Amino acid sequence: MSIDPEDLALRDALVRSSFEVMGRLSRLAAEEGMSLTQLRVLGVLRDRRPRMAELAQGLGLDRSSVTGLIDRAQAKGLVERVAEEGDGRGVRVVLTAEGQRVAALLADRVSELLADAVAPLSPAMKRSLREGLEATFVSGF
Repeated sequence: MSIDPEDLALRDALVRSSFEVMGRLSRLAAEEGMSLTQLRVLGVLRDRRPRMAELAQGLGLDRSSVTGLIDRAQAKGLVERVAEEGDGRGVRVVLTAEGQRVAALLADRVSELLADAVAPLSPAMKRSLREGLEATFVSGF
């Protein structure tokens, strides 16, 4: 099976870009005394109130791993578990006021870390890149 050279070049660029982004995010998380997964959790919770199972699925982790992550974040005062209205068994995970503050600061830091990567692009190129990436990876998170 022959792969189109343009497809191959695009795939290679996507992999190299993802490695660069993950490296930058990993360094940021380490500077803040957290894991990359903890950083991801705060990012997800900035604008969502998922159930534990939804969070586990979105992060690609098993429920027990997510339970531990949320336990540690809750001990730090960053998140809380809130009972689902109308379902006594359901629990959603939400940021506390402190969690919202930390998540907003981290979002600003992430934006700063990635600014140089998109700076050379024209507005049309930025829009095309965003649209292409959004069409490619739709995980719900």
